[in-house]
Amino acid sequence: MNILFTSVGRRVALVRSFNQALKKLNIPGKTVAVDLRKTAPALYEAHHHELAPRVDSPNYIDALLDICRRHDIKLLIPLTDTELVLLSKQQAFFKEAGVSIIICSPETAHICANKENTYRFFKEAGFPAIEPVSFEEASREDSGVHFPLFMKPSDGSCSIGAERIDDRKALEFYAQTVENPILQEYIEGEEYTLDLFVDFKGQVRCCVPRLRMETRAGEVSKGMTVRNLNIMAAGKQLVAALPGAMGCITVQCFLTDEGQIKFIEINPRFGGGFPLSAEAGADFPRWLIELSLGREPADIGDSWQEDLVMLRYDDAIFVNRQQIT
Repeated sequence: MNILFTSVGRRVALVRSFNQALKKLNIPGKTVAVDLRKTAPALYEAHHHELAPRVDSPNYIDALLDICRRHDIKLLIPLTDTELVLLSKQQAFFKEAGVSIIICSPETAHICANKENTYRFFKEAGFPAIEPVSFEEASREDSGVHFPLFMKPSDGSCSIGAERIDDRKALEFYAQTVENPILQEYIEGEEYTLDLFVDFKGQVRCCVPRLRMETRAGEVSKGMTVRNLNIMAAGKQLVAALPGAMGCITVQCFLTDEGQIKFIEINPRFGGGFPLSAEAGADFPRWLIELSLGREPADIGDSWQEDLVMLRYDDAIFVNRQQIT
């Protein structure tokens, strides 16, 4: 059971979770990590690592297929938003090579790749979402639009380019600096990330809400598992409505001060804060491996630990200069 991680970046804890799952199951296998640069820390947590071209390179797929064949890869885990649409459309080529990509359908990848597409999905499927605001109306003093507002790139990720807009002067400035911006209402309340596990038949089997207590550079630095049954039910209904959902689906939402759940976005991949859910007992890596082997995990479900707090800190991977040059 050899497993390939693409665009592995800083996902040291995630690679470690898969290594531990292989060991727990006593299954022969190795993890292989690829990234664009040798300085990606998670490369050195895998049993083997290689470099890969940029995702937008014309030979990216051929390079991954070559790596899969040479390492007898069975599972491929994509970890960055920029490759999800591409890989979702190439599943047949990998299947011919004996590789299963843990990825959703092209339809769901398309829904999640763009914030405007995601908002349309929320509205058409009847799920409460943060409402968009017209730039034209927000620019007019007589429009009745109330500040603050929230701006972010429509095709962005990791909160890059996300800005709170406190007045029209800030709106004018950030509209010129944020690429492909969308404008939304600003919500006060608790922000949650939901880690949802979907089996190979499309059934949503687990949902772990993580309260985002503190973030740094767009990624949660302090978080806590919260067994909010309303949020869990809403998250499961949402993911069940996605066409061809599979694997780990990450959903973000707000619980407003009035108790309303409002969805923000969907990322059909492992989220950066997933190690908290794994530590709480939602062992997605082991479940994926077992299901891929035709086994039914005995503990799959929502029996994870509530009120587990993650306090992240800086750690380091140490390598020789020759390894990164």
